[in-house]
Amino acid sequence: MSDDYKGYRGATLEALRRFEARVWSEVRVETEAGAFEGLILPRSETADADHLVLKLISGYNVGVHHARILNIEVRGRKVADYKIPEKEFPKDAGKPRVKLFGTGGTIASRLDYRTGAVIPAFSPGELYGSVPELADVCNLETEKLYGVFSENMGPAEWQGTARAIAQAIKEGVDGVVIGHGTDTMHHTAAVLSFMLQDSPVPIVMVGSQRSSDRPSSDAALNLINAVRVAGHSDIAEIMVCMFGPTSDRYDLLHRGTRVRKMHSSYRSTFRTIGDIPLGRVDADGVQAFRQDYKRRRSDREVKLNTAFDDRVSIVYYYPNMKPDIIDSLIEQGYKGIVIAGTGLGHVNKPLYPALARARAAGVAVYMTVQTLWGYVQMYVYETGRELMDLGVVPCANMLPEVAYVKLGWALGQSQDLEEVKRIMLTPIASEITPREPHDGYLVFQGGVPEVNRFISHHWK
Repeated sequence: MSDDYKGYRGATLEALRRFEARVWSEVRVETEAGAFEGLILPRSETADADHLVLKLISGYNVGVHHARILNIEVRGRKVADYKIPEKEFPKDAGKPRVKLFGTGGTIASRLDYRTGAVIPAFSPGELYGSVPELADVCNLETEKLYGVFSENMGPAEWQGTARAIAQAIKEGVDGVVIGHGTDTMHHTAAVLSFMLQDSPVPIVMVGSQRSSDRPSSDAALNLINAVRVAGHSDIAEIMVCMFGPTSDRYDLLHRGTRVRKMHSSYRSTFRTIGDIPLGRVDADGVQAFRQDYKRRRSDREVKLNTAFDDRVSIVYYYPNMKPDIIDSLIEQGYKGIVIAGTGLGHVNKPLYPALARARAAGVAVYMTVQTLWGYVQMYVYETGRELMDLGVVPCANMLPEVAYVKLGWALGQSQDLEEVKRIMLTPIASEITPREPHDGYLVFQGGVPEVNRFISHHWK
């Protein structure tokens, strides 16, 4: 099909042809619900055939059902040029050297207001053209590792990312930033915490909840703050840097093993669970919330260990779960199972025989809690004690996704179940903590200003 109607078909394509409107046409569309002005955007070949998509002047998109279109007035056409003019990234010997790795998606981008197209930026020159503030923070280098959606990140990509980071540290960078899709960012942050231990420099993961074609995009601010942390912070850990409040005020720094995406669309979707964040970052710099973090060092040593056994699964327990769920994993040769159990770490009795078969087959089975906050406490009730007798090992307050990637990493080190248990229950990167903050669950982030204001206003 011609690019004039890219992605459109069926009745919507007929409407476009009837009114002689093509993709990238600037139009006024009259509908039963009123008029809309904007640019006709192309559609994916797999999108439905019923809607015309417009980029409005506001920057947001709207879909118009073909049956509601009364008239399309074409006012012009602006074909997209998918290229950001590069500007040479200014180098400054007094600024730190930061390496940005891309794993997929758009790290930063610029909206082409002529056409409504979102133009991706990745090279230093493109990023400087898109987010010039980066030059005030560091000397930036970039490398694209992968071009996948975050749900397609897996052991091979985790291993490749870890190796690339270790090499960059060896080559002398002052900090590392990893651009990553938000959906599985917490999985990657956790597994890198085990594959890369005792880094001498900050390793910061960053993404965006809103794309750059939207006025509410968080991409640029997140990237600027992540680079600021990587280049200037003393916190030499693997962390996630994303919006703290929903406003454009600051980002929070979450430990890689204690962070989780908690909302499908909020910009402040990432939360530290069972603890408080490492700190916050804004234009004034980094403010630490705690002092127990690993600090920046001058050496170039980092412990790289990317061994990983991918024969591991998470099982989210639900009432009336049948034993064939566990049996199927055993039959398929899985070597590790993490259960997200109810309450203090429970499943129903019908699963007991299957769990016994898992133990007999040499499968490592670990228990976490689906409440996320709190500890597995399997000594309290009879169910928990019976499960431990069947070989199920409690994982303290390790998050289910963290236990999943750690179990894969532990099985990569050894197939001996006692050694795997020792590795699993030995804290490496605060995936297990001796206690939770007494007020952490109440205030979510351990006392950020807007939460304190909310509490003081509503709970006097």
